[in-house]
Amino acid sequence: MKEITPLDLDIALDRSSPVPLYHQVASAFERAIREGALPPETKLENEIALAKRYNLSRPTMRQAMDQLVRDGLVVRRRGVGTQVVGPPVRRNLKLSSLYNDLQEEGAVPQTRVLALELLAAGDDVCEQLSISSGSEVHHIRRLRMMDGRPLALMENWLPRGVADLETALLETDGLYNILRKAGVDFRMAHQTVGAVAADAEQAVLLKVEEGSPLVQMRRTALDSRGAPVDCGSHVYRADRYSFDITLVS
Repeated sequence: MKEITPLDLDIALDRSSPVPLYHQVASAFERAIREGALPPETKLENEIALAKRYNLSRPTMRQAMDQLVRDGLVVRRRGVGTQVVGPPVRRNLKLSSLYNDLQEEGAVPQTRVLALELLAAGDDVCEQLSISSGSEVHHIRRLRMMDGRPLALMENWLPRGVADLETALLETDGLYNILRKAGVDFRMAHQTVGAVAADAEQAVLLKVEEGSPLVQMRRTALDSRGAPVDCGSHVYRADRYSFDITLVS
């Protein structure tokens, strides 16, 4: 884990400016994070050391760090200190896949397929997919990463025969892209977003502490005939991911 040194971030503060010093410091750190000068998992010095380095009061430096925490750019971890998490992924609530959303942000998504199998669907999945009890479905479980760091754990169930699914395809393309190429015409989805605490397995895969908050999204997608073609349950690291919602009256 990298810790910044005096030469890593040179901040020029304008003490005569009407812009508060804490905001100038926070803006400089934000630029460094977004431009990659302070990459994810960089461990920052403590506030006392940073205040001394930039000739600021400790309350001023704490305000700057608080702003970065609120903006989702750094986190404070017990026993670790303040650590860069990078610009969070902000996703609009629309019928799209995480793979495409990351590409639109200019990121390069990576996928590790954890499971790809045919199995008898449970009652809850059968109800969501409107299929007979015990019907076989494709079950897919994937770990989605961005810049080599885990972002989401995704689990999906699809009616058997909806598409030819292969590990190699799922590791190089988004699920919705694959389904569209197979002729699926997505039209709408029922989706809920909430929060859960990471269990032991999720914590290991997403590289967070057990009990850490995760964003949970459940979705059932329908085609142009109104037939369910996919139901999924995805969890995302809350320190790296959020949904954007536009409200109008």
